[in-house]
Amino acid sequence: MSSSIPKRPRRPATQMQTPTSSVTGKSAARTGAARRGATEAADATQGVERARAGRIGEPLLPAPPDADSTDRQFAINLARGLQVLRAFTPAEPMLGNRELADRTGLPKATISRLTYTLTLLGYLNRSEKYQRYRLGAGVLTLGYPMLAAMQIRQIARPYMEKLARETRCSVNLGMRDRLNVVYVDTCRPGRDNSAQPDIGSTRPLLATSIGRALLIGESAKERQAVLNRLRLNDPERYAADMPLWEADCAAFAGRGFTLSRGDWIRDIHAIAVPVRQPPDEERIALNCTIVSRRLADDWIERTVAPLLLEAALRIERACGMTEVSDMSDMHDASPAAGP
Repeated sequence: MSSSIPKRPRRPATQMQTPTSSVTGKSAARTGAARRGATEAADATQGVERARAGRIGEPLLPAPPDADSTDRQFAINLARGLQVLRAFTPAEPMLGNRELADRTGLPKATISRLTYTLTLLGYLNRSEKYQRYRLGAGVLTLGYPMLAAMQIRQIARPYMEKLARETRCSVNLGMRDRLNVVYVDTCRPGRDNSAQPDIGSTRPLLATSIGRALLIGESAKERQAVLNRLRLNDPERYAADMPLWEADCAAFAGRGFTLSRGDWIRDIHAIAVPVRQPPDEERIALNCTIVSRRLADDWIERTVAPLLLEAALRIERACGMTEVSDMSDMHDASPAAGP
């Protein structure tokens, strides 16, 4: 998968005269800044192309406007700052400027200014010992208001707890973050189940049952757009995951859930359903995950599926959705992503 970062359009070259004593310091500063800006834009372009060719890091932006776009509303500096924050992962919680430049494709001079600014604002912390950065507490202050305002989390919680007790599965709520699933709530039955994701952790869309359930729950237009984007970002992974998507799409109308038998992590089996929400709310899916060594062959379909479907229905009713609400989009999930 790759990311496309917009570049400033280059201005036509103009003939410049040698500065004379009549040129003020301010004018010279402007000229120097313009030259540095042009150099930085060229470096950024090369960095992005290197990232694309070398598959450096994770995709950090969902195809913003390109260099020739006339969209002047896109704030490229803001996008770059967020790109730096997204470069940190649980596996790599500390990164230096050089590593950030490699992962984002941005020039090192730009990275230095961004990390300096983000540190002053509290979104990064600098380790003097290791000369690297880690995410700061400011990042949590951005996410908490969203989680606290998600009414679905409060509504679903008692049903998730009941489902976890009855099945001994980890029960999770997920929503889509561009081309991934992000968990927004989780309920754990006990320490004996190692399938215990954290809030904020991510999963791929097509390789997981909860990701496929989210896609099935999307409108047909949005589903097609996401599938096309997945295909363009990583054709090999898309081709490998398509059989899983096609199988769940074919079976969903008859059974009402998606199923993973170690599709993403070999020892983890999962089952998921889309949870209908009012039109202006985010798409949500509910899943149950469990370690496969504890399972009989059909236990998850025979025992967990009815309880999961019942929990999802009760959550939908509590959110004001009725059983007669239109589900045509869910039943018409297309396994293909166009030509």
